[in-house]
This record gives sequence, structure tokens and C-alpha cells, in this order.
Amino acid sequence: MAGRFDLVLRNGTVVDGTRAPRFAADVAISGDRIVRVDRAGAPGGARGATEIDATGKIVAPGFIDAHTHDDRLLLSAPEMAPKVSQGVTTVVAGNCGISLAPLPAGAPTPVTPPLDLLDDGGGWFRFRTFAAYVAALREAPPATNAALLVGHTTLRVATMDDVGRPASDGEIRRMREMAREALAAGAIGVSTGLYYEPAAAATTEEVIEVCRPLAEAGGLYCTHMRDEADRVLDSLEETFRIGREVGVPVVVSHHKVVGRTNHGRARETLPVIAAQRGAQPIGLDCYPYCASSTVLSASRVAVASKVLVTWSKPHPEHAGRELDEVARAMGLPRDEATARLLPAGAIYFSMDEADVQRILAFEPTMIGSDGLPHDAAPHPRLWGTFPRVLGHYSRELGLFPLETAVHKMTGLTAKTFGLADRGVVAEGAYADLTVFDPGTVGEAATFAQPIRPAHGIETVIVNGGIVWRDGRPAGARPGRVLARDARA
Repeated sequence: MAGRFDLVLRNGTVVDGTRAPRFAADVAISGDRIVRVDRAGAPGGARGATEIDATGKIVAPGFIDAHTHDDRLLLSAPEMAPKVSQGVTTVVAGNCGISLAPLPAGAPTPVTPPLDLLDDGGGWFRFRTFAAYVAALREAPPATNAALLVGHTTLRVATMDDVGRPASDGEIRRMREMAREALAAGAIGVSTGLYYEPAAAATTEEVIEVCRPLAEAGGLYCTHMRDEADRVLDSLEETFRIGREVGVPVVVSHHKVVGRTNHGRARETLPVIAAQRGAQPIGLDCYPYCASSTVLSASRVAVASKVLVTWSKPHPEHAGRELDEVARAMGLPRDEATARLLPAGAIYFSMDEADVQRILAFEPTMIGSDGLPHDAAPHPRLWGTFPRVLGHYSRELGLFPLETAVHKMTGLTAKTFGLADRGVVAEGAYADLTVFDPGTVGEAATFAQPIRPAHGIETVIVNGGIVWRDGRPAGARPGRVLARDARA
């Protein structure tokens, strides 16, 4: 390994993202690429302008967050602390039908929920084209890479005067053309949020026709399905049908089964997904918690065992409090208190831990945080998802080996989304790397204290630049907008 390199990670234990057994090695980086991975016992001699001793630490590919709402965070807080602090080097943004662009006429006032998860009226929906959004990211790069989806809900808001009805043929044509333009500008796919009110009226046929450009662009379809509760199997079939008729891979976002009456139904959904994967390309992601988080509504409150308010526009003082506690303080029934808080967001405890573990352990499941970075009191998944998988689920519960845990957040995700030369520690791959302590790595964020950096994440590198070290952002912003390569 004789030579001089920009950066050398010495004496680490490599978990390479492929599920192969770990091995001791030095890793050398020049520019934005890994140029040498020299196993212990091989001839040495490498010297780096910067050297990091990784003795006793794991050197892994940088984690790829398969499901985020980081569209605005990439611009408003480009150090990306919630993500790089937990080892994430690439985020997939624009999920659940919600993307920051394109809105040719600007955003409505007030901002239509759930678009307000990205911006509550601060003017961030300023990009009239998807190309303008991509250009802004390239002009002011963030610390992480970004793979971008264009949102079907955003397209509906951009083209329709009433999103509470199915789109007309003319509106579908306009949305389809906007999707085509977004894909040409750098989007890797289209996302839908058929669960949410602005898209719930969309027919399956509307989604298929809007997504037609995916086939010609080599993109993929990601979806927050129409129903994750009683009709979850129907929603899976709708998702599969859209992928088949458009002719593209699909990703089932944050797969779960919601509501006490549906606890245990992952035993039904996972075999259905497994069987269908034999006929068409299907991926899925999951976050490692039994509570979800999104906009506050009475219908969502009704199926949850506990609800925490994450933000409220008219009553910001109640962020972080239980809804029942807020209702008592207001002297109102829970439904009336909910109405008083709107627009608002909430955390809903409505899933079964056994189902979460079944889905996490399912071989094709990727890891995605689904964090909401602009909530005043966010779900702890924003800061804790990846270390929680490594610490709680892999090390403590033994749900899967460390090599499998890393694969679920690196190599598997890169392959599913077509991110070439990402997600592996290998010569020639991009130098996206995370160095962590396998004995201490774990989440520090809790529901009571959700904004806390994780334990055990030592160093994070993006495209050869150090973005997190010694418990703080390192200042570099080497992130890029990533293209999809279906052959990856």
C-alpha cells in the first residue's frame, strides 16, 4: 500500500456493506474515491495528509437514509447535523408526495398540509422548476449527498384548483410533463402520498399516467400507500399495479401496519411482498420505532394509544406535550383541542413492536428515518434512527448481525435506488464512510429529549471530505445531487 494519499483510516475493522464478514484493514482515500483497501498483513507504507486511527472501530460505508423529508434542510441547515451525527452521508428526499419543487405559481397561503412539513409559510416553496431547486443545491452544497424525488402531491397543488377531486385529463397531462421535466433535471423518481388529503382523491389511473415518464427516464416509484391500516393489503396491490403498468421498480415507504386491530398483520404483509418480488422489483424501508409522526388530525388521533404534539402554529407552547394533557389544560374534549391546535403536527403511538421487528428483520427492508427536521419537538428518529438499529436492535436484541444491519443502511439501499459506487467500502467506490464504536453506538435522542446527537459515531466522510468529527460538524460541505443508475 505504498504511496501518499489525502486521507488514511488506519487499523479499522471494515464492514463493507455487502454482508461479507468483517475484516481488519487500512482504507486510503484520494480525492473523492477510495483508492486502496489493504487488509491486515498486506504490505504497508501508506501515508496520508490526514490520518485517523480507527483501532477498535468499525469502518463502514456512509449510511444512506432511504426515506427523508430533508428537501429544505439541505438548504436551510446545510451542515445537516441531524444526519451526519448519526453517520448518514446520503439522504433520499422528496418522499410521501411532498417535494420542495416544482411550484410554478408559488405555494398557496396558508401552505397546504402536508406540504407544511417542509415549510410553514417561510417562503421555501420558491422554486418554480425542479431544475431551479437542483441548481440551488449545486450552488450551495450541503454536507450530505442527496437523491431527489419529485412529489405527486406537489404536482397536484401546482396544477389543480381543487385537490379534493380526481385530476382531469388536462391536469394529468400537465403533471406528467412536470414529472418529465423533473426527471430530466435530476430527480431519480416520483413519490406519492395517497394517504394524505391532497392526494387521497387521486385515482390509481391518475398516478399511473402521471408516472409514465419514469419508464423512459429509468426512474422508480416510491409511495406512502393509501392505507396502512385495515386495507393495507389492498394498498399493497395498488402499489404493485402501478409499478407493473408503468414498468418501473417500486419502493413501499416506511412499511407498517397501524392501529391496535391490525397488530400482528406484518405476518400477512411480508409474505405478500416476498411473493410479489418474484414478479417485479419491489423495495421497502422501515424506521425502528413503534410510533409514527406527521400532521395532526382527528382521524389519526383516533387510532393511536398516545399522541404527542410536535408543533402547533397557533399554540407553539404545547410542542412536546401529550395531547390529552393539552386537552385538559384547555378544558376541552380531545377532538376540540385537536381542532384548536391546527395546523399542527404529532407523534402517534399506533404500531406493535413485534411487527416493527418483523419488518426490520425482513431481508429486503432498508432503513429510513422519515424524520421531520422542522418540527419544534421532533420524533427522535430524526437524530437516532441509524444508531438505534446498530445499538438496540443489532447489538442488544440480536435481531440481526452487525454486517446485516450495515447492509440494510448502505449496500442494499444503494442498489435499490441505483446509486452507483455508493454503499460499499471498496476500491474505486466513492469515499462516503462512517467510523463508529460498535460497543457504544446507539441513539441518545428520546421522545422527551429528541434533539440529541447519537453515541459512538466517531468520524463521517462524504466524497472524501470530513463532515463530522469529535462530536460536532467539521465544516466541510462536499455533498452532491446524485443521479440514478438502474444498473447499479
